[in-house]
Amino acid sequence: MIIPSIDIADGSTVQLVGGRDHALDAGDPRPIAEKFGLVGEIAVIDLDAARGIGSNKELIKELLAVAPCRVGGGIRDVETAIEWLDLGARRVILGTAATPQILRELPRDRVIAALDAHNNDIVVEGWTRSTGVRVEERIDELKELVSGFLVTFVEREGRMGGLPEDRVRELAERAGDARMTVAGGVRTPEDIAMADRANADAQVGMALYTGAFSLADGFCAPLKSDRADGLYPTVVTDERGITLGLVYSSDESIAEALRTKRGVYHSRSRGGLWVKGETSGDTQELLSIAPDCDRDALRFTVRQAGVGFCHTGTHTCFGDRTGLAALERTIASRLTDAPVGSYTRRLLDDPGLLRSKLLEEAGELIDADTPEDAVWEAADVIYFALVAAMRRGATLAEIESMLGARTRKVTRRPGDAKPAKEATR
Repeated sequence: MIIPSIDIADGSTVQLVGGRDHALDAGDPRPIAEKFGLVGEIAVIDLDAARGIGSNKELIKELLAVAPCRVGGGIRDVETAIEWLDLGARRVILGTAATPQILRELPRDRVIAALDAHNNDIVVEGWTRSTGVRVEERIDELKELVSGFLVTFVEREGRMGGLPEDRVRELAERAGDARMTVAGGVRTPEDIAMADRANADAQVGMALYTGAFSLADGFCAPLKSDRADGLYPTVVTDERGITLGLVYSSDESIAEALRTKRGVYHSRSRGGLWVKGETSGDTQELLSIAPDCDRDALRFTVRQAGVGFCHTGTHTCFGDRTGLAALERTIASRLTDAPVGSYTRRLLDDPGLLRSKLLEEAGELIDADTPEDAVWEAADVIYFALVAAMRRGATLAEIESMLGARTRKVTRRPGDAKPAKEATR
């Protein structure tokens, strides 16, 4: 699939030819990251850090909050790599620091080794010095220590001359289960489709920034349909991963969805585009699009507004909310329109009572003796905790997102208990 690239120098998005000549400046990377992140991981490269002339760290930290990023540039030791992973980078890209000694200190599934090759020989020092080492040698040395490789064809970088198909296939096969990403020379969407057929991703910069093809064109290139009408079955989920319904997409509807950042699909009954909520008001904010493993189906992740997704008035086409989603909806309704005698409303209006009940139920959970008691008390704790969080404007999706971010941290907190607060507080 496509891996859009954002190269940053002096706080701006730039593109270089051959790694040296400044070809264009695309400006603020923040809106670019928001757009590119709709189709999956993006590559963010700190050119200043890579060249040892500065850092764009604070800016890149902002990008981590708006898109899933693999981060590279200037990562030369274990400590810096771990810091980026703890800050939220999905993966880090290591160049000359991708040695067995350093890689053994890092989680394999979070590391990509960057191999810059000029006519198949590894080059270093800003692509100015050949090491005499073949790309294959480095792949063989490192493939058990990394989750992927980024091979840049230096002689093609920024020149949009197309990817070398035979070479892409050879390297992807050589890498085994370490996913290959290739860069340098992507000219058309077919380059991306070809790389995908070879079990490789294509990192794209210049072609996107110059308008050679669109993000939608690049994303759709590897997709295929086994239907006579050429449509892609599309599972729509909310930000918590709950399935809302099944619809269909076309290349045209995908392009419009990415352009408008809305839930836009293909209407089989009317033909043409269907913008969800255009008439009902139950709109969708597009968060991401992802293909399945066979590239013949899609998942749209959206933030659903209004009553819900289904035309019958339920949250999903398979019925209404259940479990935590139903609890969240009930609490949210109490925030604005609580019925007389609502206990949730009472808790929302009385923070002292809410605090006492949360502490009480947490203690009862700790003291539970049986699985049944533990289930009962845990349900109470979750209820009171969610009331407390939503009272302050938090959502269940944000809580789950935070839990997901914590699982990606490499450095773990000691987890010691904090000093007890005074009972009168």
